[in-house]
Amino acid sequence: MTLTASLIKELFKGFTVQRWNDKIRTVELIEIDKHAHKMFIAFILGKYEELGGREVNWNDIIKGGIFELLRRIVISDIKSPIFYKIRLDYPDTFKKLNEWVFAQIKGKINNKQIEDEFSSFLMDENYLAPFSSKILDAAHIYASNWEFQKIIKHANPDGYQINSIERDLLAAIDSHLDLIGMQKLIARRPISDFIDLCGQLRFQIRWSQTPRLPKTSVLGHSMFVAIMSYFFARDNNACSQRLYNDFFGGLFHDLPEAVTRDIISPVKMSSVEFMELIQHIEVDLADKEIMPLLESEWRSEIRYFTRDEFANKIIHDDKPDKISSVSLLNQNYNDDKFNPIDGHLIKAADRLAAFIEAWTSVGLGIRTEELVSACQSITERFGNEHFGNIDMSNIYSEFNVD
Repeated sequence: MTLTASLIKELFKGFTVQRWNDKIRTVELIEIDKHAHKMFIAFILGKYEELGGREVNWNDIIKGGIFELLRRIVISDIKSPIFYKIRLDYPDTFKKLNEWVFAQIKGKINNKQIEDEFSSFLMDENYLAPFSSKILDAAHIYASNWEFQKIIKHANPDGYQINSIERDLLAAIDSHLDLIGMQKLIARRPISDFIDLCGQLRFQIRWSQTPRLPKTSVLGHSMFVAIMSYFFARDNNACSQRLYNDFFGGLFHDLPEAVTRDIISPVKMSSVEFMELIQHIEVDLADKEIMPLLESEWRSEIRYFTRDEFANKIIHDDKPDKISSVSLLNQNYNDDKFNPIDGHLIKAADRLAAFIEAWTSVGLGIRTEELVSACQSITERFGNEHFGNIDMSNIYSEFNVD
């Protein structure tokens, strides 16, 4: 299996890496939250380009997003301006830096092919197609500018370098205005409200009534789930469309919480009737508040990701059809023409993320009864599940729960 305890722990460090930490911030800005927002934006930019008739390499987009997050986690002490200066002006030093990054990750990815892909991403500037890199760069800049305009600029109105930072960000945005989606975002078309809505998920803290370290947002959690879902799909030798669906299905799985807030599981699952009511409300609010912000051509796909989000599905006769197991998807529907999505794997990644959130906090000394109980119950109930080639016991057995 690709995912190891050491890789999961490395990815989870993304929740502890602070952004803009030399500036006054009214809220904490966290690295994995930014990368989640970036991937929502990359999705939108890619979709607009497809509407305009261009082909988008989604495999590039996904791998570029995951690998860049890993790199940023490892080099978290290097500020972005310094990183880019080294990259542009000191290529030999930048190569050595990337070699060091790879050395920190090597052995944590239990998949030689993916490890080699990560190495190529770091060592070869042309590993990603130029158009894929452009979309990812544009999404990165817009997400950074979003943080700056919404939070940093207001908290530091006369701060050191604030004016020059703004000039640099706006110049970077200008260089990407040949992308249709960037034009729409800068013009404040309805899609910009959708990106704002996605960004607000960083302010919704999970386990909000439980003391916990580190605090994790719904936005960062969505990225964590998306990455693990993608690696699970790779282990099941998923077709291209299935890889795309599992990553973006994981990223979008909590999108309705942007309008309902994060209702903790014990409350949500207090009764079947209440859970069904919440699901009905989520669908209704999503249709009223989220879907009108999206282009009509994308709405069915977003519904595919967010309704019955934990069900295995294919498209049959132009309608979603549920499949009982991941093994059946592997055997009969692992083909792009079926548009398969592993809802069970996304749910497994969602549970694993909740476990890691609780387990890490317990390990840091925040040992509440609720957190310890969550670790034990998740392990006991789900620690031996199988999903095709995925044996969850290989992961849970690496985490001790006392």
